[in-house]
Amino acid sequence: MDSHRTERISEALREELSEIISYEMADPRVASAAVTDVHVSPDLRHALIHIGFDRPEEAQEGITALTGARHFLRGEITRRLGVFRVPDLHFESDVAVA
Repeated sequence: MDSHRTERISEALREELSEIISYEMADPRVASAAVTDVHVSPDLRHALIHIGFDRPEEAQEGITALTGARHFLRGEITRRLGVFRVPDLHFESDVAVA
């Protein structure tokens, strides 16, 4: 797979997820969440999303909330980006920010 395409999809996912999490999710556990980085696998089947939180104690609950909302997030990304295959979303706390 073209690495430039993978980078473009990673950046598009980061932008869309940032907007959805910040403005469209009403869950208070993700109120301080910020998407810091997205890594998409070369086959475009998996995306590892790094999430930063204002306070480290919020990280575990926030990741749990995002994992529970991953089907909603995938649906929104599919609708917004119009891509054929949206990768499976895997969330991880970004310890550098936390």
